[in-house]
Amino acid sequence: MPVADLKSYFAAAMRLFRVPADNPELTRAQFDAFSKQIPLLYFILITNTIAVAYTYVPLAPASLSMIVPGVLIAVAGYRTFWWLRQRHVVRSDADILRNLRLTNWIAAPIAAGFTVWSFALYPYGDPFAKSQVAFYMAVTVIGCIFSLMHLRSAALIVTLVVDVPYVVFYFATGEPTLEAMAVNNLLVTGAMVTVLTIYYRDFADLVASRKSLLAQQAATQALSDENFRLANLDSLTELPNRRRFFAELSSAFADAERRNVRVAVGIIDLDGFKPINDNYGHSVGDRVLIEAGRRIREVCEGFGPQRVEFARLGGDEFGLVVCGDPDDADLARLGERIGGQVKLPYQLDTAHTGLSCSIGFALFPDSATTSEALYECADYSLYHAKRQLRGRTVIFSGELEAEIRSRGVIENLLRTSDFGAEMELVFQPIVDAMSEHAAGFETLARWHSPRLGWVSPADFIPAAERIGLIRPLTQTLLARALATAKTWPDDIRLSFNLSAHDVCAAEGILPLISIIEKSGLSPRRIDFEITETAVTFDFVRAQQSISTLKAMGCGISLDDFGTGYSSLSHVHRLPLDKIKVDRSFVADINENPVSHKIIKSLTGLCDDMEIACVVEGVETRAQLDTLRRLGCDFIQGYYFARPMSADAIGDYLANERQRLDGAKVVA
Repeated sequence: MPVADLKSYFAAAMRLFRVPADNPELTRAQFDAFSKQIPLLYFILITNTIAVAYTYVPLAPASLSMIVPGVLIAVAGYRTFWWLRQRHVVRSDADILRNLRLTNWIAAPIAAGFTVWSFALYPYGDPFAKSQVAFYMAVTVIGCIFSLMHLRSAALIVTLVVDVPYVVFYFATGEPTLEAMAVNNLLVTGAMVTVLTIYYRDFADLVASRKSLLAQQAATQALSDENFRLANLDSLTELPNRRRFFAELSSAFADAERRNVRVAVGIIDLDGFKPINDNYGHSVGDRVLIEAGRRIREVCEGFGPQRVEFARLGGDEFGLVVCGDPDDADLARLGERIGGQVKLPYQLDTAHTGLSCSIGFALFPDSATTSEALYECADYSLYHAKRQLRGRTVIFSGELEAEIRSRGVIENLLRTSDFGAEMELVFQPIVDAMSEHAAGFETLARWHSPRLGWVSPADFIPAAERIGLIRPLTQTLLARALATAKTWPDDIRLSFNLSAHDVCAAEGILPLISIIEKSGLSPRRIDFEITETAVTFDFVRAQQSISTLKAMGCGISLDDFGTGYSSLSHVHRLPLDKIKVDRSFVADINENPVSHKIIKSLTGLCDDMEIACVVEGVETRAQLDTLRRLGCDFIQGYYFARPMSADAIGDYLANERQRLDGAKVVA
């Protein structure tokens, strides 16, 4: 055989007697399995050794029958105790490798010690005792090989150290029985080594498969974790999304309920965000949302000692879960900080935008006893803030709870209401500022509920919008208003309010057009009033509806001008005939220079754009005179008349003619 082949064969053989250092997973698996079986190995050694020593006590010297086996048993006992202590010790890969290699080194001298002791006893025994020594060595080495099956190198070392001398020694005795035992032991040991080799290979493959399986499981888990993260992440702002928010809410609520502490839910709505999308495009709107989310998150992360979970619920709405037993003062302080950050300017390329935010909070256990009800209370607080305290923080209270109950009663009664019988129309004159002649009347609805009595439009109109009844209500009231206006002089116009749902409905304003055509009243005598809120609800669809009404000949008025967010843009992009200035600017026009300047600016704007200016809320002659000087075109308010029934309009117009004729005579 060539020298190179001999070297290669020798190297391969030597690898069988070494613990592999290049496979930490296999080494650790060997150690874990081996540490469980090694005490059994030493138990076999100790019990079998005691049995042989006991047999030879009367036959052999005490040094061989008691002292030497005592030392060997002590060594085996120590190693047993040592291995038992290792079962619960967490070791590094390097430490495991060192201990397995130490076992290899110890295996040879321990095996040699027991073998030499056995051969030393042999001459002192009778035939039975000698057979016991042979049996002891054969059976013990078999037990040791099985116990060392997970550490192949140690098993092979023990086999060589014990079996080679065993076969040689018993063949040298010349006893046929012992020679047969040697041959039998050699064959059994050879078979066991073969089984051991196959088992070790399968064990290594199993560890490798387990490693591969663990890697696949880790990859699967990583993919699952990433999918979970993406499923709970808002793709635009990279904030937790609505799904994650409600999961956090449920968890925080359960924890607060268990610990009997408070937890709060907050909902944030950005005031004036939709006009940003309309004016500057969705790209700028997205960047504003990202920046607003970043600012709010920074406030939440720095708000101690409470922990605040923050998420984007959708659109321009965000959610908060405030843990850590917060009280009303904590929530008010948090809302103030968030509002302050959101109000800071947003400078994006050439667009300089400004926002504010309305926030609604609800606190457990004060407001609700379930997480779903708590969220609904927070949502109503936000609704209240948007309606009455825009840009402020509202915490759910007993007053709001009573309002919810009242709202529920109103909604339920509206569903069963007979609009034709229960709804009444009143009309307030819109007067030419210079001639003081009524140019038209605004239609106002009143609801007389058989159960509640008179219900304010500020209550039942929003309720009708919420429950989807505003469109049939509008259609009923419009038909009656047109029928009334048809009895008026031809120079008197009808002004009628439309809601966001009327001008932004998916099927458009076709039902309203049909009602106008059936009424027989000229569309040129009709003015439709539309609020900025309605326009911003869905600007594109609202613009289409308004253009259609305008094409019919109807006039279009933008109501409550000055209270919205993108008024100048709407004036520029909509085919308007009139702008109605909100009454809030009129009350102190003669005392507050700011109000005076605002109306002066608005009348100038209307004049430049050839749009009529209508001012609401005029109650005194001094206000009227000031508005005249500022160039207002039309006036509406209690100074001329309160809303009146249809039957009273004839008398009002007659009295007006007499008043104006009398004024002419005096002049």
